[in-house]
Amino acid sequence: MTSHSRYAFRPKRAAAVAAAATAALSLILVPTSHAAAADASLPLGDANLEETRSSQTLADGVTLTRIVRGTEPAQAGQINTTTRGPWVVNVLTIDPHKTRGHLEATYGPDLAKTEKTTDLVRSSGALVGVNASFFTFTASAQYPGDPVGLGLYGGKLLSEPTRGRDEADFVVDANSNRVLMGQLSWSGSVQNRQTEATLPLEYTNHPPVVPGACAGLTDQTQCTLPGDVVQFTPEFAGATPSGVGVEVVLDRHGCVVRTSTTRGTELTDGQTSLQATGRDAASLLQVAGQGCLKVTSTLVNEQGEELPARKGLFGVSGRFRLTEDGQIVVKPGADNSRNPRTVAGTTRDGQIMLATIDGRITTSVGTTMDETAAVAQALGMHDAVNLDGGGSSTMSVEGALVNQPSGKTERAVGDALVFMNTPYRGGKD
Repeated sequence: MTSHSRYAFRPKRAAAVAAAATAALSLILVPTSHAAAADASLPLGDANLEETRSSQTLADGVTLTRIVRGTEPAQAGQINTTTRGPWVVNVLTIDPHKTRGHLEATYGPDLAKTEKTTDLVRSSGALVGVNASFFTFTASAQYPGDPVGLGLYGGKLLSEPTRGRDEADFVVDANSNRVLMGQLSWSGSVQNRQTEATLPLEYTNHPPVVPGACAGLTDQTQCTLPGDVVQFTPEFAGATPSGVGVEVVLDRHGCVVRTSTTRGTELTDGQTSLQATGRDAASLLQVAGQGCLKVTSTLVNEQGEELPARKGLFGVSGRFRLTEDGQIVVKPGADNSRNPRTVAGTTRDGQIMLATIDGRITTSVGTTMDETAAVAQALGMHDAVNLDGGGSSTMSVEGALVNQPSGKTERAVGDALVFMNTPYRGGKD
């Protein structure tokens, strides 16, 4: 499995973005011990396979367990079909009642770049971490780390959830280590505070698309086809995306600093910008004028209840909910190929679990999505989501590899979920 391009999931227009999410968002509370299912053998391959487990304590309330099921390497041509494995699974378990640390999401120097998970763990000073969100990857040579879906870091929404119905978001409050799982929905708008003229936002921190028929127009205000309206923050990259269209730069109070009839500029701390293409270019200039704007960005659950992006809240995007309330909920046949996987979940009593399943190698064949859900359930994950996998699947302790990535070298990724062995006091927010 490879990381997916955001553009496969782009909604048609911003008016649709305000619709409520199509999957429930559930709050998982945090009391005490392991679920009994966590000690069950993994439901992989033949029932008589040998399975060994070894565990080590990394810190108070934090354990790492390595599970090896099957003893003989697979034939290279039988990785997708063998019933003899082997499988190698690494499981990190965090008990919120016993740890003084916290889980958060992190990215590299800017959102649009990619970094290896080991480097993200090392540079953030984390004890352990795994790769997290799906990201643009090879679909954009210039902005490969651009998240495909939710990107919430220390209370800042830097990437909105897609409307793809398979997106499954993992959100954690670093202040309490409480976890939310499900699918969030987003809406955004720009309003002139004086005239109250309003324009819907399409995205946050994603390069706008120029309508194909208007690609040759230097002056996008002459285009009659709908384009995109996008908000950019300094966290995105060293400069905003360049090209035809218009750009309006705002100060920290939302007041217009400068306007340009082309796109691409550097933002200083406190500044944001709005870019528009197609006929939305003229609309943005009309709404902005030389005044001050109110930019709204709202996350909601399927009931339309707002999730305030408060300090300490972190969220990443997954693809497919695996378990919900202890039951397997992934749709059968969602991914029939065996691949490396990364999974995030919680036990019935609120412990957080992060797991990697090595795959596409003879020493660990990987899992289909059905098998991945079954493994999550067997490990005791009452609620679980599938994060980015394939060559991205990586677990690291203090910057050292724990698992064996499937590629010849470790893949650089968009972001990571990392455990810091200290209380949350604020960071990249």
